[in-house]
Order: sequence, then C-alpha cells, then structure tokens
Amino acid sequence: MSSSPQSVEMDEARRRAQSLLTSSCSAKEVKAMVQTMVTIALPLSEKYHQLSAEAMLRDNTSGHNRQEVLESMSRLVKALSVLEKYGCNLTYTARPRYWRSVKHNNPVFRSTVDAVKGGRRILYLYGYTNQQIDGLSFPDEVSEPDVEKVAAVTLEVMMLCTEVDMLIKGTHPHPDYFSDIIPFLTQQDMLVSDSVIILPGEEQHGSNLQVLSPPPTPDQGPGVGQSLKLVTGFLAASKCSLCGGTSSLVCPSCDNRSFCDACDDLFHRHPSRASHKRDKLQKSKQETCGICGVSAVHAQCSTCIQRLCLNCDRLFHSHPDRKGHNRTIITPGKTSSPSLLPWECAHCTTVNETRAVLCSTCERPRLATAATTAQESPLSVPTSPNTEWQCKSCTVMNQGSSILCKVCERPRLATRPPVTPAVSSPGSVLDSGTKWTCQFCTYVNTKPTVVCEMCNLSSKDSAGDSLPQSLKQSPSSTKDQSQLDRKPQPKPRVNLELKRQKMMREDGINLIHQIREAEKRGVSPEEVYAAVCMCGGSNVNPCDWLTSELPHLLDEICAMAASVQLNYKIGERDGEESEESGHNTTGEGVKLSRAEAKLAWLASGGDTERSVRQLLRDRKAKMSELHSLGFRDVAQCEEALRLSGGEVKGALSLLQRPLLEHFHQRIWAEHPEPQIDPKHPDKQRMCRRLLALYDLPSWGRCELVLSLLQEPGVTYSLEDVVQAVKESHDKDFIRRLLNNECPCCLSIFPRSKMQSLTSCQCSVCHECFGQHFTIAVRDKHIRDMVCPVCGEPDINDPEQLDSYFSTLDIQLRECLESPVYDLFHKKLTEHALMKDPKFLWCCHCTFGLINDGDQLKVTCPSCMKSFCAQCKKPWEPQHQALSCEQFQQWKRENDPEYQRQGLAGYLRDNGITCPHCRFQYALTKGGCMHFICSQCRYEFCSGCNNPYHKTGCKTPQCSYTGLHAHHPRDCLFYLRDWEPARLQALLQGSGVEFNTEPPNGTQSDACGVMEQKDEGGQQIDSPCGIQTQPGQAGLCEKHYKEYLVSLINAHSLDPAVLYEPNELSRACERYQVDTQRGENEDENTYPARMLKKLMEVPLGVKVPRNK
Repeated sequence: MSSSPQSVEMDEARRRAQSLLTSSCSAKEVKAMVQTMVTIALPLSEKYHQLSAEAMLRDNTSGHNRQEVLESMSRLVKALSVLEKYGCNLTYTARPRYWRSVKHNNPVFRSTVDAVKGGRRILYLYGYTNQQIDGLSFPDEVSEPDVEKVAAVTLEVMMLCTEVDMLIKGTHPHPDYFSDIIPFLTQQDMLVSDSVIILPGEEQHGSNLQVLSPPPTPDQGPGVGQSLKLVTGFLAASKCSLCGGTSSLVCPSCDNRSFCDACDDLFHRHPSRASHKRDKLQKSKQETCGICGVSAVHAQCSTCIQRLCLNCDRLFHSHPDRKGHNRTIITPGKTSSPSLLPWECAHCTTVNETRAVLCSTCERPRLATAATTAQESPLSVPTSPNTEWQCKSCTVMNQGSSILCKVCERPRLATRPPVTPAVSSPGSVLDSGTKWTCQFCTYVNTKPTVVCEMCNLSSKDSAGDSLPQSLKQSPSSTKDQSQLDRKPQPKPRVNLELKRQKMMREDGINLIHQIREAEKRGVSPEEVYAAVCMCGGSNVNPCDWLTSELPHLLDEICAMAASVQLNYKIGERDGEESEESGHNTTGEGVKLSRAEAKLAWLASGGDTERSVRQLLRDRKAKMSELHSLGFRDVAQCEEALRLSGGEVKGALSLLQRPLLEHFHQRIWAEHPEPQIDPKHPDKQRMCRRLLALYDLPSWGRCELVLSLLQEPGVTYSLEDVVQAVKESHDKDFIRRLLNNECPCCLSIFPRSKMQSLTSCQCSVCHECFGQHFTIAVRDKHIRDMVCPVCGEPDINDPEQLDSYFSTLDIQLRECLESPVYDLFHKKLTEHALMKDPKFLWCCHCTFGLINDGDQLKVTCPSCMKSFCAQCKKPWEPQHQALSCEQFQQWKRENDPEYQRQGLAGYLRDNGITCPHCRFQYALTKGGCMHFICSQCRYEFCSGCNNPYHKTGCKTPQCSYTGLHAHHPRDCLFYLRDWEPARLQALLQGSGVEFNTEPPNGTQSDACGVMEQKDEGGQQIDSPCGIQTQPGQAGLCEKHYKEYLVSLINAHSLDPAVLYEPNELSRACERYQVDTQRGENEDENTYPARMLKKLMEVPLGVKVPRNK
C-alpha cells in the first residue's frame, strides 16, 4: 500500500464515510464524502479495495462507437444504484422485513443488476452466499449482516457509480486514469489545439512529437498562450453551468456563463436578469474519418492523401509499407459565436430584445419592412392576438396564438409574395392574352377564367402581371382605343407541352378513381395498375377484367413458362445425353401455379414476357433453396411448390411429411413407450429422450437426472427428480427438495407434493392436507379449519380471519370433493351471516335467521316456535305488552314454576351469552371460565366476556404467549375465590338485598343448577348435584357465589374497597398502577392513595350486568 499524501487522505476519507454510513446518517452527508473521495487523484487499484473496478468497467463498457459505450455506462450506473440501495438497507438499524433474500424474478433486478457483469459478485460480498430456488439469501446460521464489511463494499459501489456518472457527463476531474480501460470514450473527448508533424519512423504516442505552432493571426492575439486559453474557455463553455448538459447560449452579463435552452429560460426569467443579452453558440460540423466514416478526423497523411481518425490512423499506418508516411495532426477549427444584437422594428422604430419575434409595441414580425406594412389595409391587422388569422400567402386559417403559418411558415403579418410573370415571346398573342400563372398552386392557366383549373381558387387576388389580358380591368376609353388600333392576328399555335400536361392530369385522376373503386372490392392498387396496362385502350373496367380475363392470362403465362423450361431441358439433354441418362427427368415441363404466375405478373407491371422470365427466375431460386435443404427429387419439389402456391414453407411441410410418417406411426401406436431406464448403457439416448419428453433446459440437467436416479437406495420417481432438477442445478439443494417429511403421516415426499397454508410455514403432503380439511368441514366447526400441525392462525382475530378464508377457499377447491367443498361454502356463508346485526339464533333449536321486523315476537321457520328477539326467551302471552325486564319481574312474582325453581331458575335465565354471535346458553358460569361457543367457536371468559388468546395478544406490555385472557377486577374469575360472607359484606355495604334462604317448597339437599359437563368425550347439560349448605338459598357454595357476584355486577360494585394490602398491591401491578411510595406517606396514607388510584381504572366493559 502506498503511503503518499493522496493515499493517506483517501484512507481518512474512507474511514469517515464508513462511520457515517454505519451510523445511519443522512444520505446527503455520505454523498458529500463520496464526492470528496472521487476527486482524490489515485489509480483505481489503490482506490478500490473490495471491488474489481477495472475488470467491471472493461466487462461493461464494450461498444463499436461512442453511443454504444455511453449506453453501456448508463446501464452500469443504473445497476450500481440498485446495488447501492441493497447495501444501504443492510447498514440501517431498521432493516426492511425481507432483507435476508434477493429475488431473481424481480423485473427491476433482471433489468438492472442482472443486465451487467459482476452484479451478483457484489451481492456475494454483501453476504448473499446461499443459493435459493428463486434468488440468493444469507445463510441460515447468519442472524445479522457484517455491517462493517457491507459498509465498505457499499461505499465503493457509491464511488464507482459516481465516477461512471461523471465520466458520462464529462465532469470527472481525473479522466486520464480511465484511458486504458475506456480508450474509445477518452479519445473522443480529446482536443488537439495545434498541428503535430509525425516524422517517419516515429510512433504516434511517442515522446518526441514536435508541436508546430501556427503563426499568430490578428484573431489570436499576441501569442499562442492566449490561443490555448481561448480553446480552454470554449471547452468549459460547451457544458451548461447549471445542469451539465450541452450548452447553446452564453451570457456576457453573467461572467460568460453558458446555459442550455431549458436552464436559460428558467435562470433569466428572474426580473433582475431578464434584460441580459445572450449570445448563441454555433457548433461547427466535424469532418469524419475517410475509412470508418464515424469518428472525427485526427490526422492527415500527405503521402497517401488520407484523412483518418486516431484508431484508423494507428491501424492503417502500422503496415511496414506505410510506416514512412508523414502525417499531420489536424486542429479542430475554432468557431466563434456571432453576437446577436437587439433589432429595430421597421414600422415603429422600437428597439426590441434579441429573442423577441414580434415587436413589443406594434406586434409586427421581425422581418417585416416599412414598405410592405404601409401597403396593408388597417382591416388586415388582427385586433386580438387570440383570434384566428388567415395567411396571405397560402390562405390557411391559423390559431391566434401562432406566429408563423403552419403550412408555408411565413410570419403572421407578412404580405403576399409577388408572383413572377411568365416569360413569353414578344410576338405570341397566346402568351400575352390568355396565359396566366396561379399564385397559389403555380399552375399555368391557358383559358381566360376567373378561377384556376387546378386548385379552383379565385384569380382576383393574383398579381396584376400574371393575369391574362382578358381578365384585367381598364378604363373604357383605353378599351375602345385598343379595339380600334388592334390588327388581325394569326390563329394561335397549340402548345404541345400544355396539352401533354393536361392529358397526364386526366389520366392520373382517372387512375385514382379506379384505384378507389377497386379498394372497395378488395383489389390492390398493383393489380389495378397492371390491369390498366393490359386493357388501357378499351373501355373495360379493370376490376371486371381481373375477374374474367386474368385467370386465363395466368394459365397462359404458366404454359409459356413450362414450354420455355421444357425446351431448355431438351436442348441440355441433347448436348449432355450421357450425363443426364441416369437422372429422373420429366417431359411434361415445369409445374407452376396461378399464385406464382400472379406474383410474377404483378412484379413485371402487367408485361407478359417479363412475367414469364420473372416466374422462371423465382421458381429457380425456390428450387435451389429446397435443394440446399436436402431435397434432390426435382419432380417432388415442383409438385410441392405447385400445391403450396409457390410458398417455400408450405412446400417444405409437404416434402417433410413422408419423412416423418414413421415417427407419427410410432407416436400413435397402441404399444406404450418404454420407460426411461437410468441404468441403460446408452446414456446419450436416455438424455435425448429426457430432452424430448420433459423439456429440460440443457443436456447437463439430463445427465444430472440420470446421476440422481443411479444413486444407491433412491426411492425417487422420475417425474419428481425432473421437477426438482428444473428448479436448480445444485445437487445438494435438489436432495433437500426431494426429501421432506410430512409431520402428519411421517412419510417422505418431494417438495412438489407438499402443501402449506399461507398463515404458517408448516408443510404436509397432499393426502394429509385433504383428509384433515375433509374431516374439519364434515364434523367440526369452520373455526376449526386451521393448520393441522401448529393450529395457526388465531381464529379470534377478525383481521386474519377474512384474509385466511379467502386464500383457503382457493386451496380447498383443488383438494376437496365436490359435496365437501359445497358444505364448506355453506358453513362459510353461515359464518358471514352471523356478522349481521339482524341475525338471530332460535332458542328452541339450532336454526339461525335474519329478523327484518321491529317486533319482539319472532317465529322460527324451522321449528315454528316463537321467542323474544331481545331477551331470547321463549315467547309467552304475558310478554306482549311488557318489556323484557318487566316480564322477568312478573315471572318472579307470579309464575309458580319459576318460584319453585328459586335461584336456580334465576341463574339459568341469566346464563351465558356468546359476545360474538349472541347465542344464549341456559347454563351457569361456575366451573371453568374458559367457554367455547358451539355455534361460532368463539373462545371467551364466561364471567367478563373478554376473549381468550392462544398466542400473543395485542395488549400493551403483555409478553405471555400461552392460553390466557385479561380479566377485570369485578370478574367472577377473581371474585369466586372470596368467601360468601365477604361478598355479602360488599353487597350490604352498598345496600343491595340478597337471599339466604330458599323459597318455600324448594328446599333440596342437592344443587339443581344446570351445568355443562364432559362425559365420555361429549358435552352434556345436567344438574350440579353438589350438597347444599344452610344460609346459601338452597344452592351449593360455588353457585351461591355466582349468585352474589351477579348481584355485584348488576349494581356495578367495585370490590377494591374490601381489598387487603397484599391484594391491593397485586391488583395495582396487574393493572399497571404506579406503586412507588411517597417520601412522607405512612402506613395509612399510602394504601388509601393506592386504592384511589386503582379505583380510577374502570371496571369490566363487557361484564354482563343483568338485574
């Protein structure tokens, strides 16, 4: 490594840029550092440590001319820009979601990175070293990319992209480092300022070249140094000072800064710069090389009188016989930009800007003269620049915003150009009396008409000199005098040229009419022209002639061609009888078709003899083409051409059909094709059959298939191996594709015979996949249709549910039988209907319906029983005029059966209601609080109706991933652990009455509350049956607690008022209440403050509060 100051500066800049890149600084700062590193004068080998910059430039800058090289460099810049984004994404702390892989099927990747050489090598440097089916990825054992290495590679990618872009724009500070890598580009940019004489024996790039300075001229100034300065200024001014493009203007007021047209329009739009005068740069056309005709002339050889470019001169004079020639390097001519001065209007004498086209005062055009404007009528000047105006030269109506005429391109206010009078002999009465030239179409009219015979435009506006004397108006006295003085004139002679022009005009118009008529009948213009040539002297319609006479003419042409060919063969056979005795010749002549004769007839323009010659030439060329393809039988080739209408492709198909007959018979034979044997000794034959049957991409893939099938202990099928080989050429990767274990049946299958859901990464075989979902559709709920391996997705999440079923429907369409698939759609429809707020479940059966009415009484169409639409209780006549709460109170007071059931009936009526589908269960909440709805499979807590989560939930600061739910503090989940006396104390403290004794006649030793029990794997509803205790209203302790908690929830009582200190601290932690003790808080103040904070947390929102 060199220790030069430039190297030290480069290393320091590289270190700072890498630190900026790894610290996620703004792209602007990194770009600024890259610009600094590019300007350091170092060779590419010392500047680039990670990339092979020289090799990459050589591989991607090939071309035969400058334009191709620039296009190649532009493609390289686009590819490097995409690779730069890949590297920057890896250096960021917040990397994209799919940063581990790069897909090759991405159209942007294919058109940029894959379009250049060395692009994938940079991806390998980033860390994408693992080959996948459709791209590259990081190895599985790599969890994070090497940020330091990625930053170093990305920085060099940014540098190379910037340097190539600067080379394209011509702004690179050190282009000499690229002279050996991109010589064509640098040679085109070189400028020789003086003449150089190349003496005999000297090399063009030697160090002993003598520069012969030309003698100073007055334009050059005092010395050559000034000339070189002017050339340098010219080169600097060839680029726009704003955008870097090709400049077309230079502004002396802006320190001779150069601008392109677009930047000049924007920059000088400012009021302070609007008055600047700009000069237009004129570019001289360079002379091209006398050999290649593309590159500019570099040297002139006085010996061989050649003007050659640099490459052609070097190659041409490398010959030993031309090494002694004297050449002179030619200096490109220096072009000066003439100053464009303001112009003065000839009408109003106003001085206007250089760029102005119309006068700012009178709106006259720049080139209008005072004489022409003075002759114009005041009415001819448009009153508004937005109104349409008529050109006075060609009478075309133009838009008001246009300045020049869109047809003749004359200015808006320019007068009609004068018409040059026709030159005629002095003694010709015809020329002086009747002939006049139309000013619009320049046609020479020979009749004294007021309109032109050709364009039908009026002649009253024509110049006076061009009008015939019969149309000129003169005073009556002059007319009388001319009639008295006129002498008898001889009869005018006929102008043969005008007569010929008239006949040509009439014939052309007639031909156009015939072509238009023929196009309506489907006849081409070529056929019409040929028919006119054949029947031009008669009055026969060309289309009718083509229908009636052309077939006979074509048969005649075919017969004439056959006769000519036969005579030629007879003469040739008589001359060389011995050589032709063994060949198959026919005495009937060549067999031709009408289609071939018609093409030859059209090509010859209707000439019969030329058609015959053209037909024979075409047939000979077609026969030669068929002979070159291996068909030597002349008779068969001629017959095939006749049947195909002269088309070589059709004849080739007819000739190949007999050759392929035995292959067709083999294909359609009833005997099956023998299977491919990988152990067959003829390996090439097996590879050819693989290529023909399975469409493998290459011969090497066929050999790979055979090698995999020949491995010991292989159980793969041929189709599975072929499918895997089509996806990759890596043998280890193919083995992984062919060996995949199904987690359900534990069998081995190839990847192509495995199937997975979109919600997880698990894969099962096709058979297990179909059986699992068939059983789930027939015997289970639709929410049980999840992955058989991991149980994903979470059905309780409504966002995942809709997208999951939409993709699952596509997968099940192929693997389920038709009846099972119809049942799946039926269940999916019921699931969607349950989301309707008007959907109701019947309380007597399991039927669901849509209630469009507004009455409480609803009759089920399945069981024909009625129930209340609001409280879902069986309908009774007493409910007709009462609300649900009033009817419930009436039943407690007046229904003997309800009174006999006591609190068991109360708990049954206030049973479990599914919060998702609103289906009611006449069951108590005792026992397990995790309840699964049998209708919609929704999992929730029966005490607070909050959902149960099988995996992680969306609750903040919840890290639990197992089955859990978040219960409020007044949920039965927590209050069932309290003693009945403590619950009674909470009710008594709030003045709520409760029962302690059973109603009269309802005392029983066993609790009669209905519960859902699991017996033999089935859910059965049966009485509780637990021994009752005194003072608990005839219920067991569990259900009596449930009764007391229902009263607490109905009156929204907060149980926190009875919390012990340890319960208070646990509740504060559970609901994320700040438990930090204050400095001056004692044992009484601290719990009181904590209780106040806890009671600010609201009670359960979904807790049922029925009274």
